[in-house]
Amino acid sequence: QVQLVESGGGLVQAAGSLRLSCVASGHTFSSYAMGWFRMAPGKEREFVAIINESGDFTYYSDSVKGRFAVSRDNAENTVYLQMNNLKPEDTAVYYCAAKMHGPSWSALEYDTWGQGTQLIVSS
Repeated sequence: QVQLVESGGGLVQAAGSLRLSCVASGHTFSSYAMGWFRMAPGKEREFVAIINESGDFTYYSDSVKGRFAVSRDNAENTVYLQMNNLKPEDTAVYYCAAKMHGPSWSALEYDTWGQGTQLIVSS
């Protein structure tokens, strides 16, 4: 089973950009589909983006479509979330998660999670 560590969060002004990274330990990263989720204060965990094992399939929530891009580098055991045109409502703790047998937008299907990285978007 992989272990996940996110990084790249921080404070950014609205309309700015930031890239999150999630590094996986272990030798089987390419066997895992990956998801990005977020949790804002007082809100439930929300699906953001998913990518399949090979990286040729991605899917986004409507709230980030056209602004965020998920990608992965299996040689580096890393999945990225490029976030552009950030909005204050994007403020949340962002988590990456891993699962086998294909990606899913449902957080319940993921069995491995990182510790999260905080993003704050100021207006």
